Amino acid sequence: MTEWGLWGAPEWALPALLSFAAALAALLWAYSRAPSSVSVRVVAALLKAAGVAALVLCLVEPLASRVRPRPGQNLFAVVVDASQSMQIRDEPGGQARGETLRPLLRDDSSWLTRLGQHFDVRRFEFDADVHGVQDFASLRFEGDGSGVVAAIRDIARRFRGLPLGGVLLLTDGNATDAMNISVDGSDLPPIHPVVIGSDDVPPDLRVETVSVRQTNFETAPVTIDAEIRSTGADDRQVAVALLDENSREIERQHVAIPAEGESAVAKFQIRPPQAGVNIFRVSTSLAEGEAVSPDEEATEANNSRSVVVENGHGPYRVLYVSGRPNWDFKFLRRALAEDDQLELVGLIRIANREPKFTFRSRRSGDGNPLFEGFHRDDQDTVERHDEPVLTRLGTKDNEELRDGFPQSADELYSYDAIVLDDIEAEFFTQNQLTLIEGFVARRGGGLLMMGGVGAFAQGSYRRTSLGDLLPAYMDESANAQGNLTNERFRLALTRDGWLQDWVRLRKTEEQEHARLNQIPDFQTINAVGRLKPGATELAQVVDSTGVKHAALLAQRFGRGRTAALLIADLWRWGLRRPAVDSDDLEKSWRQTVRWLVADVPRRVEVEAEGVDSTESRESPAATNLRIRVHDAEYLPLDNATVDVIVTTPDSKRLELSAEADGSEPGVYVAGHRSRLPGAYRAEVTVAAPDGSLVGKTETAWVAQPLADEFKRLQPNRAFLAELAAATDGSLVELEDLDRFVESLERQPMPVAETTIDPLWHHPALFLFAVSCLVAEWGLRRWKGLA
Repeated sequence: MTEWGLWGAPEWALPALLSFAAALAALLWAYSRAPSSVSVRVVAALLKAAGVAALVLCLVEPLASRVRPRPGQNLFAVVVDASQSMQIRDEPGGQARGETLRPLLRDDSSWLTRLGQHFDVRRFEFDADVHGVQDFASLRFEGDGSGVVAAIRDIARRFRGLPLGGVLLLTDGNATDAMNISVDGSDLPPIHPVVIGSDDVPPDLRVETVSVRQTNFETAPVTIDAEIRSTGADDRQVAVALLDENSREIERQHVAIPAEGESAVAKFQIRPPQAGVNIFRVSTSLAEGEAVSPDEEATEANNSRSVVVENGHGPYRVLYVSGRPNWDFKFLRRALAEDDQLELVGLIRIANREPKFTFRSRRSGDGNPLFEGFHRDDQDTVERHDEPVLTRLGTKDNEELRDGFPQSADELYSYDAIVLDDIEAEFFTQNQLTLIEGFVARRGGGLLMMGGVGAFAQGSYRRTSLGDLLPAYMDESANAQGNLTNERFRLALTRDGWLQDWVRLRKTEEQEHARLNQIPDFQTINAVGRLKPGATELAQVVDSTGVKHAALLAQRFGRGRTAALLIADLWRWGLRRPAVDSDDLEKSWRQTVRWLVADVPRRVEVEAEGVDSTESRESPAATNLRIRVHDAEYLPLDNATVDVIVTTPDSKRLELSAEADGSEPGVYVAGHRSRLPGAYRAEVTVAAPDGSLVGKTETAWVAQPLADEFKRLQPNRAFLAELAAATDGSLVELEDLDRFVESLERQPMPVAETTIDPLWHHPALFLFAVSCLVAEWGLRRWKGLA
């Protein structure tokens, strides 16, 4: 950078100015009397005035000050992308990007030689990590990731506090760690990206993204959407296949690939073959479409993507409590028996408790006469007159529910959902009602109340904590109406009900309407008041006069969810089926219970999270296992022992130890770096501080660096331009590399030196003055003025 306007002898400024003024006055007087045209006199006067001014200027000794980098005192990093994206050939049969770049990286190249004359050059290559090198002769371009942002942040950390003049970044800009990240360059040195590659690449087909949506729709509980996109390929039909973890094909579809810039979506609706972790892969190729040679495609590394589907960690246990034997339990039990992820435990009251002080015959004693004739040696456990008579079904042992409905949190919290059928609030103690509220709000369990004479407002739930859980108010008007009876109640879904997959049973709207028309009429429903804020009405019944009444309500409450089924005689659906082979009622029950337990937390939960390499020293393939542990009452459990065993794609087993996360109680974190592409499985075992087993669970994730590496083939100029602008750098084209290096000598650097150059020592100044005077003399001679 050159600065003008400095004077070596400022004390001569006034004499110089006076001298120039006197000379100018004499010049004007002389030329005003000259016998020639005005234009000739003006040009001659200007030439002579310019020559005199240049000579007078030498009296004040004008100086030029220039700031330039001090040779060898500033560092400059040259960083080269060594990932596999540099193997892309921008033209069929042409050189790969890396081969085009290799001659420019020789130590004797002109730009690198000149850069070394003024800077202390440090060389680096990067893929998922950054490596310092002595030279670039060993570049192989075989890395399986392009951690651009991680690389420049790592270099900034290495040279923090040192005079780093800038970073020359040679890459195509397709960063696998910053595809959607806005770069903050406030703490980075100037980055000067050099764009490698052309926007014109051979045709390519890729699986852009794969997403999973899990529902409670029984026929297809998992939907896998694969977005297929092409670059430079004509419109064509291609085959998209869904494969399992063993590469067995599950389903194949043909989709039309639209013009470049648009995408097609292949949608697969499946039932995972097993509970727990399932891994699927979506694959496609141009060669699977029309007659196309595989060599025509730019790369096949991005033709497939894998995805993890966690199909629950059951079995989930459902506690059914009924005030009397009924048909509903029969149909519910039959339905859940076909689902290996659901276990139904029944607690059914077969006789109400009697008043404690009533006349009894001497023969009957304290026991309930219902059990007379049965041999009972233990008189302390025989059902008494003042206790209800309960029967248990589906318990895991003789001790479960022996004392009736659970009376402690650890006992109740062992279930995942509760179904209350025609049971009044008086059946529960105040402590049990409070436990149910905690079961939903803190435990995160599901609660369903079914209709009947002992349910909702008719069951005196209005002023109870359990009534607070329900999605509708139990106000006086509902209590006054009681049960609504009519000869005909027709079921219909609301707009919100149509949007809920667990409420519908058919895939299409026409089929669902036909199903609803086949359901028999109901005759009894429970009346409720207004919906609570946040509650949703999913189904209605319409009486013979056309009046609509709520039939199915749902809402979130705390960590759990609650629902109200207001139809009191749902069993009619099971008794009067439209067809012999119809299992719609069973399917509806399974979907409803699946919805109840869908988000119920377990005592041990694990989530695999990718580490953001822009904020960490880890590579993009680093994964954190975040493990959340609860005690028996579902409070955070500290001081637990958490062991993790990771099975790698090559079947090796690695043992990890999770450490407590200081930011949140009951949370433990274990880190793993996925060095191999493929599926990783993690088994988590948690022990309480006393050594007892808290629980086990598993999770999985997939490392697929090449799919991310080749997600985009054209150079990402927009990202590189953003990176340069954010760090006060400049975007450089490959052919302008020599000119850019030359311009670095004129740019500000951390270590610089100032040189002062006296202009009056330069022959050019005197040559200018002499030229002006000679030109003026020649003009006068030519025009006859001399």
